[in-house]
Amino acid sequence: MGSLQLQDFVAGWVGGTASVVVGHPLDTIKTRLQAGQGYGNTLNCVLTVYRNESVAGFFKGMSFPLASIAVYSSVVFGVFSNTQRLLSQLRHGDPTRTPALADVALASVVAGFVSVGIGTPVELVKIRLQMQTQPYVRANIKLKPTVPGFPVYQGPIHCFRMVLEKEGIAGIYRGAGAMLLRDVPGYCLYFIPYTCFCDWTTPAGCISPNPSAIWLAGGVAGAVSWATATPMDVVKSRLQADGVYFKKYKGTLDCILQSYQNEGLKVFFRGITVNTVRGFPVSSAMFLGYELSLKAMKRDQTETNP
Repeated sequence: MGSLQLQDFVAGWVGGTASVVVGHPLDTIKTRLQAGQGYGNTLNCVLTVYRNESVAGFFKGMSFPLASIAVYSSVVFGVFSNTQRLLSQLRHGDPTRTPALADVALASVVAGFVSVGIGTPVELVKIRLQMQTQPYVRANIKLKPTVPGFPVYQGPIHCFRMVLEKEGIAGIYRGAGAMLLRDVPGYCLYFIPYTCFCDWTTPAGCISPNPSAIWLAGGVAGAVSWATATPMDVVKSRLQADGVYFKKYKGTLDCILQSYQNEGLKVFFRGITVNTVRGFPVSSAMFLGYELSLKAMKRDQTETNP
């Protein structure tokens, strides 16, 4: 019972796939607001993207996250769940025992650290693809892409290869520090509210929450986590978008200082509405996909091995 449970990794993959399909259009809007220029507000950004790039503009860069974030989510959920079981085994000698809040928090921190190692390259490629058609503005002069009218990157593999060739491993992991500062507290504010909300909404005597409780708990957890993670998400997005046309920021601290000096404190809350609104359906889909597929796998295992 104390061994590694691979079912959690598979269920995390299912949840990750569902979350990408649901959330990518709003993720594109969020990235454009945080790292782009001249969009103003959320509605204007939506209309501008649609007018200039049609519906396809909202799904730019989706193929890479669809393939990679599913794996990323698989690892995060697998690490989180197995860490919880390990802590319960160490503390109580029983891996199936309901984990204490402190164990949930510690498992969330471990998942956050692991997520950065896998997620930083994924996020960088996704953001570069989302931002590549947007000319940067410097001294009120719009800088055009390398070849006017054409994107810098042909696709996710081309983007990854170009960044690796020009910037090395450090380029692939650009923004990792900001992502660490976003994800470690972010996952604590993701898994802890979800666990608590599920406990509150599950009637006594029931082994697991029903789908509507999972949907609501996942949505609330996602909205809370993304709202509080927005300041460091802005910094991460700017660092990772930086470099398509020229490099503006030397690192995380430099990005924070330049952003504050040029645009004030409000810049760190840019995209918070989109992040919060997007966080609800994305996380609902994530947790529903995870919990329902996990339940189905356990049911099949029980039927196969009564």
